[in-house]
Amino acid sequence: MDPITGLTRGGVSWTPTFLVELNQKTCIGCGRCYKVCPRDVFDLIEREADDDSYDDDEDNNMVMSIANALDCIGCGSCARVCPKQCHTHQSLALNA
Repeated sequence: MDPITGLTRGGVSWTPTFLVELNQKTCIGCGRCYKVCPRDVFDLIEREADDDSYDDDEDNNMVMSIANALDCIGCGSCARVCPKQCHTHQSLALNA
C-alpha cells in the first residue's frame, strides 16, 4: 500500500513520517518533545525501577512515553528537538 502523502501550501508533494517508536533507554525525560507536540502524543511517566539505565542516585527518574501514537500528524517536531535522538519515524499507509 502507498504511504500517506499530501501537498504543502506551495503545492509540493509531502510524505509525513509518523512516530512509531520511542527509545526509553536513551530518553532523559527532558520534556522537549512533549512541549512541541501539537497533538498530545506524549506523556511523561516514572521510569521503571528494573530499567537498566535507571540509577537510584540519579535525579532524573522520569521518561517520556507514547500516549497516543494514532494522534501523530507526522510533523517531526519531536525528533528535531530531542537531544538524544530517541524517536523513530516512518511513512505509513492509511490505517496502518
